[in-house]
Amino acid sequence: MIAPRVRAGDAIAARHRPLAPHRIGARRPYAARRSFRRVTAMDSPAWAALHPPDVPPVRRREVFAWAMFDFANSGYTTVVITAVFNAWFVAVIAAGATWATLAWTSALSVSYALILLTAPLIGAWADLRANKRELLVASSALCVVGTAALSLCGPGDVMLALALVVVGNFAFGTGENLIAAFLPELVKPQAMGKVSGWGWGLGYLGGMATLGLCLWWIQGTGRAAGVAVPQTMVLTALAFALAALPTLFLLRERARPQVGVGADAWGLARKRVRGTLRGSEGLTDLRRLLLCIVCYQAGVQTVIALAAIYTEQALGFTTVQSITLILVVNLTAAVGALVFGFAQDRFGHRRVLAITLVGWIIAIAMMWAAQDMALVWIAANLVGLCLGASQSAGRALVGYMCPPQREAEVFGLWGLAVKLASILGPLSYGLVNALTAGNHRIAIAMTAAFFAVGLLLLARVDVARGHALAHPPGTDSRDGAARA
Repeated sequence: MIAPRVRAGDAIAARHRPLAPHRIGARRPYAARRSFRRVTAMDSPAWAALHPPDVPPVRRREVFAWAMFDFANSGYTTVVITAVFNAWFVAVIAAGATWATLAWTSALSVSYALILLTAPLIGAWADLRANKRELLVASSALCVVGTAALSLCGPGDVMLALALVVVGNFAFGTGENLIAAFLPELVKPQAMGKVSGWGWGLGYLGGMATLGLCLWWIQGTGRAAGVAVPQTMVLTALAFALAALPTLFLLRERARPQVGVGADAWGLARKRVRGTLRGSEGLTDLRRLLLCIVCYQAGVQTVIALAAIYTEQALGFTTVQSITLILVVNLTAAVGALVFGFAQDRFGHRRVLAITLVGWIIAIAMMWAAQDMALVWIAANLVGLCLGASQSAGRALVGYMCPPQREAEVFGLWGLAVKLASILGPLSYGLVNALTAGNHRIAIAMTAAFFAVGLLLLARVDVARGHALAHPPGTDSRDGAARA
């Protein structure tokens, strides 16, 4: 497609139009235009395979809008799952019953199981029908409504609260997979680590911002806890909805419905997922990577779920000290996601991910051996750097090895791997803790094994081969290959 020549009289107006795909990176009035060319995917072979000439080019604001969804949805997990509503459910809604914690964790497990069963199918169906954006809007709306509805739960409303948590967490997980599937459409392979890091870093900041808003509402407004805590669910829902508006309005669906897809789209989706899992699709390295992600994410999810318990039970922290430590870890996690995202694109995906896994092993060894506060804080900051970096790197690497027009399916499998790890990791910690008469130090030492096994599995992943199999040579080779 040849862009029409711009007449001299149209020069000013032309500066405000998006360039045609083949002209992205042409000289513009300021250098930011040139730097954006290194990020967007418009002239890559993957772009050519995904985007016919009539598809609009990617704008800078779309990349920002994509990253903002991580900022938006992180408040849900921070406030509802980690810091506020979980404790409120156990103490008030379930009135401190002995079965309250089991009921809470069971609800989370049910939501994770639903994601495990549906994520790859929903992703494959979204690829076939080219409706990732519509499903993202629907899942976001469901999560927002479910979160706001938690404000209606009072003492004794156990079943209502659990049902809303299952629905909201399922919608959150589905949206997380769908937003990740846009990454290969928006950026070049050479920039996936950087942009994934932007999103993950913004996610940690968004979680802290929403939590800070809720803590101010509870403690700084003079409201009784019985009134203020339920109201924070509405605040969290509003924060999610408002922060997600750039994503929902600016992010565009560039995929096209695949030929021959009709009423039997679900049947075709099931067939495609079975082929991927059985190895008939030639994606051996991608499957090895997903297995690696299951292992090291089991360690990550264990630390996320049990950090406060470990610091209080094994290290003698107070609740205030634990919350302070978690906030600091979130800050360093945001820094780690950003810094290692740039490093991943420069030095190679597998190498940087391997460095973060080694860092995890060292940090856990320090936590296990810690007898004084200084070593604990050093270990915690190392955990933060590796926490953001390892999760962002895994997502970027999946995107790098993802075949065109199968993004939602592959990131559905990524979501399956993460949710499976969310079940296996904390459960293993709990079992080891129970078998050792409550010895949290032995349990945390066991967690290092997940990262060690993940490191061994990562060594078997040939990233360059995986990318080549997923992206056969195209007509446009100007981008070159990213570092593996």
